[in-house]
Amino acid sequence: RNNGAGLRTKAYLMSTSVHRRRLPSAFPVLDEALQPIHNDVFEANLRNSQACQERYIEYMEKVKKGGGENAVKRHTQRNKKMLVTDRLRMLFDDGYYFELSPFAGMGLPYGDIPSAGCLTGIGKINGLWCVFIANDATVSGGTAYPITVKKQLRAQDVAIQNRLPCVYLVDSGGAFLPLQSEIFPDKNQGGRTFYNEAIMSAMKIPQVSVVCGSCTAGGAYIPTMAEETVMVHRIGTIFLGGPPLVKAATGEEVSPENLGGATLHAEVSGCVDHFASVEKEAYETTRNIISTLNFELPEEDEAGVEEPLHSVEELMGLAPRDYEHSLEVKLILSRLTDGSKFQEFKARYGTTLVTGFARISRHQVGIVASNGALTHNASLKGSHFVQLCDQRDIPLIFLQNTVPMPELTLSQNQAETNANRLKAQGSMMSAVACASVPKITIVIGGCHGAESYAMCGRSFDPNFLFLWPNARVSLVAPGHSAALAQDEEDVEKINKRLEKESSAFFSSGRLWDDGVILPQDTRKVLSDCLKIIKQQEYQLSKEKIRTPLLRM
Repeated sequence: RNNGAGLRTKAYLMSTSVHRRRLPSAFPVLDEALQPIHNDVFEANLRNSQACQERYIEYMEKVKKGGGENAVKRHTQRNKKMLVTDRLRMLFDDGYYFELSPFAGMGLPYGDIPSAGCLTGIGKINGLWCVFIANDATVSGGTAYPITVKKQLRAQDVAIQNRLPCVYLVDSGGAFLPLQSEIFPDKNQGGRTFYNEAIMSAMKIPQVSVVCGSCTAGGAYIPTMAEETVMVHRIGTIFLGGPPLVKAATGEEVSPENLGGATLHAEVSGCVDHFASVEKEAYETTRNIISTLNFELPEEDEAGVEEPLHSVEELMGLAPRDYEHSLEVKLILSRLTDGSKFQEFKARYGTTLVTGFARISRHQVGIVASNGALTHNASLKGSHFVQLCDQRDIPLIFLQNTVPMPELTLSQNQAETNANRLKAQGSMMSAVACASVPKITIVIGGCHGAESYAMCGRSFDPNFLFLWPNARVSLVAPGHSAALAQDEEDVEKINKRLEKESSAFFSSGRLWDDGVILPQDTRKVLSDCLKIIKQQEYQLSKEKIRTPLLRM
């Protein structure tokens, strides 16, 4: 055992003393300037993107208002609490954080729930990327709706998949009882939050909780299951049943502070580890706790990162209004990669799928980009390339723009072609599903049918999946449902429904993605995601070799 420990120590010292550098990039440059032949399509796409951006801004302004003016006043003036956005600005370095799924909860059958009643995302605390889950008590007093639970579970999934520390800012009034059947009983509902907390702890993923409001009933388990908990005096409370329940059961009147306040839990029950007199002190304490985590971060050096040769603003005109307005996908790649460089793989085979290597903010990546229908040859090429990246431990980025609907089988020759294509697409799906490297998917156009699975759609578990505002997500695209309906009236009804339900904002409202991002922000988002994914390499306190149990 001592020899093993010595070898591990030696390996650790070698890993920390050697300064590693990547091989120099010798990738060719993509010379993809816009040409006059592109003008008509580019202008049509640009007009559509500007309309989508206006809708994006409108949605963003709406969710930033939280529960509305009256709720904000009640939260800040009567309850003397900070707004959730102010809390996050105090918690994170330079007040910056990368929010996930801000439009979740909008346009649901039971009404608009801005940001699903909680903000989730990733930000840096003392240089360390951390996931956060923060209740917004201005939205129905922090009540948890089904979409709230789904959003919290997705944030925990991000923490688990990328091994990120997780910070909970708890200010919740418990579950929304009229929808309890969609919140409480099933596997991926309310109780899964606590299961995930236990699993994350076993995986040595740090979790810190800040009680800055009410933690009632099931919500009381979040802070008590975290590794360290901070609680704010006179604002935070933890109890299974509040004062009204105590009075109903025993007739005794008791204040929230005496029943489950910070003084009680810090001095008597021991449920919390740190007492904070005011909220500002709580976030300072949380930052101090994060600084105790055993990570060794490299020095960040943004100097020397090559910017693309072409403006990222031009991506607005390259985001396809519909499938017929799709331009050569290399035009998009040349506005995302470092120095517009791209080493293409199998350039002359299966040309409706573009595959190759590039760097984004100096992170080496493999890119799989739709450039037409996913044919038999394109699928085999994609399968080969995905396996190659998995062999070399290179993260994959999928740029998805699939065909509006599958090709119909109208002849024996077509049946054979489609059968061969299905087999090849199945091969690519298997390669994508089994690849153990990180995967990031950006839907730049259409996300339709089985081709979207092979291009690492949501069900294939990418680390992150984002939509451009022009994106469409549906089984078939609007206007292509004729083969699925019995008569013209049905076709019209289905197309009308598809037009509404395929929108990127409809998708994001239901958490089918990690958020809608503007095309011109894509490079920055990809850069942040790659840094976030890589951070797990710097954690020193990983799985330990446990000593054998001695039995009497």
